[in-house]
Amino acid sequence: MRKLVLASLVVATSLAGCAAVRDSRVNPANWFGRSETVATPPAESEVNTLIPERRAFFGKRDAPPYEGALVEQVTELHIRQVAGGAVVEVSGVLTSIEGYDVRLVALEEAEAGSLSYEFRAVQPRYGEGVGNAHARAVTAAIRLTEQELAGIRTIRVVARDNIRSASR
Repeated sequence: MRKLVLASLVVATSLAGCAAVRDSRVNPANWFGRSETVATPPAESEVNTLIPERRAFFGKRDAPPYEGALVEQVTELHIRQVAGGAVVEVSGVLTSIEGYDVRLVALEEAEAGSLSYEFRAVQPRYGEGVGNAHARAVTAAIRLTEQELAGIRTIRVVARDNIRSASR
């Protein structure tokens, strides 16, 4: 019992002494000191620090430009409402069965109140018209937000042989 009381007294005295050590370098909580506010100099240009700098040898290369050609014909154009906007779904027929990477590419439109897209796919330069129309059918879709649709009355999709449009 005597040893327990003596050990408790030593521990209590040691812990009480730690209060005096709070500002010393021995206390690990004080190793970095208190934080303070420092004014930053104004930036000369806006820099996005989240984008890593390009490296000469191991850096990521720029994506090659899209080389898609216009799809032969647009067969269907559907605009479906979804939460927060709409989905424009387009079906068409390729010039060859071996086409891939089908996209709707936005066009710069001078006419206010309309959106225009080109229906494009990467297609081989040979074998035009190979396969029946059902085998050459493709579909692409794009999602538009309510902000993008604000003030839009017409959506047009351009193909090589025709143009389909949908209006409100």
